[in-house]
Amino acid sequence: MGEECAFRDASIATSSANRPLAVSLFELDVGGPICAKKACRYFERHSETSNMPRKSPFKHHRFPREIILYAVRWYLRYPLSYQDVVDLLKERGTIVDRPTVYRWVQKFGPELTKRTEKHLRRASVDWHVDETYIRVGGKWRYLWRAVDANGQMIDFRLTARRDAKAAKAFLNKAIERVRLHRPVTIVTDKAPTYRRVIREINRRYDPHFDSIRHIDKKWRNNLIESDHAAMKRILGYRQSFRSLRSAKATLSGLETIRTIKRGHVHHRQPRVTGEIAFIEGLFDPAPA
Repeated sequence: MGEECAFRDASIATSSANRPLAVSLFELDVGGPICAKKACRYFERHSETSNMPRKSPFKHHRFPREIILYAVRWYLRYPLSYQDVVDLLKERGTIVDRPTVYRWVQKFGPELTKRTEKHLRRASVDWHVDETYIRVGGKWRYLWRAVDANGQMIDFRLTARRDAKAAKAFLNKAIERVRLHRPVTIVTDKAPTYRRVIREINRRYDPHFDSIRHIDKKWRNNLIESDHAAMKRILGYRQSFRSLRSAKATLSGLETIRTIKRGHVHHRQPRVTGEIAFIEGLFDPAPA
């Protein structure tokens, strides 16, 4: 009885602090009954870590935050190579090498995407979906992309094949990302895989009503075709990646920088100075 009360008191104390109540049996006592003392120690340890400030991603880096963010933004915003970024930093009195800039891009590209998520504007319900190709590890890989009617990036995915399975995985991932704001219209080219996949998605949500209208007219999809071209102009001769991991990290940061540049985020000031201030604000150590 005492153990049950102690466990209940620990749960109430945790719920009052708006912390998760779900405790895995493996985290408390593997292969045996839940012990109240272990549960209390778990909640105390969890409460201490939850109240701690977010760990700075710049910790253990020799160069200051401003230099790292400038280098990452230059590489992702302009058609520059790693050596070009090294030369630009050298002109400003900072000596780095190419592997260092590469590691910065691989680390802070996805971090920039993650921190920008909550600042994104709501995407429209009219989507344009298409696939293009880039070279990864010496082989051609298909890059699936979806944008809304305003050109805002919804999601992207790299796959080895261009078939119904890949299209279904990409569309399910994109719809899951927007959650409550599912598309009403999806414009694609005349590839037969899209029609079959969208029909399956409609049947899964409501078998009696086609919630997503599919338009398979190629000329209606010029928006995303031109967006492919704009993205590849930024990539320039960098359209070949060594690994799938580096390709995903670089493309994630590149798409996020393009989203910020186009003003698809809240609280962004105009022009390039506004982009710089917005990105620096994302990594501001002061609490929001």
